[in-house]
Amino acid sequence: MTLELIFKLLGGVGLFLFGMSVMSAGLRNACGDNLQTILEKATSNKLMAVLVGFAVTILVQSSSATDIMVIGFVNSGMMSLSQAIGVIMGANIGTTVTAQITAFNISAYAPLILFVGAVMFLFVKKATIKYIGEFLLGFGMLFVGISMMKSAIAPMAKSEEFLNLLSGLDNPAAAVIFGIAFTALLQSSSSSTVIFQTFAFQGLLGYHTAVYLLIGAAIGSVTPNLIASLTTNRNGKRTAILNLLFNLIRAAILIILINVFPGILDWIQSLSPDSIARQVANTHTIFAIIAVGLELPITGLIIRLAEKIIPVLPEENEQLEDRKLQYMINMKNMPSQMALANAHREVVRMGTIAEKNLRRALDCFFDYDINKVISVKAREESVNILNKAIDTAMLELRTLPLTDEAVGRVSQLSIAVTDIERISDHAENIVEFAEEMHDKKSHLSPDALEELKDMAADAEKIVHVALDIFANENYSILPLLDKIEAGIDLKKAQLVNHHVERLMRAGCEPFAGIIFTNLVTDLERIGDHAENIAYALTDIDPKNPKKV
Repeated sequence: MTLELIFKLLGGVGLFLFGMSVMSAGLRNACGDNLQTILEKATSNKLMAVLVGFAVTILVQSSSATDIMVIGFVNSGMMSLSQAIGVIMGANIGTTVTAQITAFNISAYAPLILFVGAVMFLFVKKATIKYIGEFLLGFGMLFVGISMMKSAIAPMAKSEEFLNLLSGLDNPAAAVIFGIAFTALLQSSSSSTVIFQTFAFQGLLGYHTAVYLLIGAAIGSVTPNLIASLTTNRNGKRTAILNLLFNLIRAAILIILINVFPGILDWIQSLSPDSIARQVANTHTIFAIIAVGLELPITGLIIRLAEKIIPVLPEENEQLEDRKLQYMINMKNMPSQMALANAHREVVRMGTIAEKNLRRALDCFFDYDINKVISVKAREESVNILNKAIDTAMLELRTLPLTDEAVGRVSQLSIAVTDIERISDHAENIVEFAEEMHDKKSHLSPDALEELKDMAADAEKIVHVALDIFANENYSILPLLDKIEAGIDLKKAQLVNHHVERLMRAGCEPFAGIIFTNLVTDLERIGDHAENIAYALTDIDPKNPKKV
């Protein structure tokens, strides 16, 4: 095999991969945010989740892209593992469509498709037409790449060394391992499947060898997901493990089936007796459907196995509880006043979570620990998710027969939710300040640290007092809250003045000084939000208590 042929083969693979990427980008751009919305709305209905995974993967032409989006949703808590596994299974069927498309021999039309796509993409201003042109460009590149691969592979039939390499794949175990490794290298099962199709089309591979290569390719396709999951939380990692387990079980089932019932392969071949490329494509699709059909009923078992591999920690159970509504459930089936009382309890619970996050964040700032950073960011995500859930439930609450006074109270609760969410946002800001200080190995002066600790203690106290007032509607302690808030405002002015004095006598690192002033500002704003929460259920203006 000459160097020129190797370059041509690599160029064909590169053009195929790039074409897939351009096709995917064109479809994603044409669909806008609809793909993520569809995935996010995948229900707990297993069959619906499979259909969603199938549809989205056809659109993006990449099961890896779908799976990585799913990992992101599970990582953020917007999707459960039971929803994720259904989408993953659907993606495994959807990815077989690429092989079905490439089994058509339309390479002769690829240059025309490229030309039309280029004209639409470069010269048409309308966004939708432009994106369709981008898709056609990718589609044309894909087939030009396949054509290049075919012309580079054809002479390999005369290469004794290459034929010896492929002859080793007659062993099913060797073929599966090669399929895994080759797909892991390419990071795309669609690409490896098309290459195997091409080998078979050129007579370099027998059909039965291609079958085992496909089984291995399905396992190797999980590689991008495993890599993507390295930066996710434990639930994100479990999602990648789910995909791996699904494909390992799939491989075992299919190997047993085709050895116990070899007639299955004969039947698949009979569907397209004159086209081995179509036989490979049909095998890919039929195997995926069989695997999903057999594994769908045991998804619970697969999830439990993933949770055995990456055990669920106590803090994860706490996180799951934090992110679910506990009181604002089935409100349509309860009296309006009870529903309103439960809404109040739910908001109080959210406030408790945000308060806990603030304490953890301040503890992290004064005693840095990466685990504390992770904890705060995860809890902040919980607050955001709970915030959305409460907002949605508030809309349901407004549909109940409420008095004018009750409607007003719903509005007051909604405003309090916003202030609580902002306190948790500030907690996240605080750990980000801590991270920046740690990364730059910057330090605050002892005087600055003591001042910040004093102001931070007041911020913690005012949030606790505000939530106590809000929960119990005990307005007799409002004067105490007002006193703490006034003290925080005074300390902000004092601390900024002291900071300026330290800068003038070079007693403060410049970067640490920026963090100091930012943290002071955040602590003062936390006080403002706490004050809003304390007064949320009253008609009193906190900035002018005498005014009602």
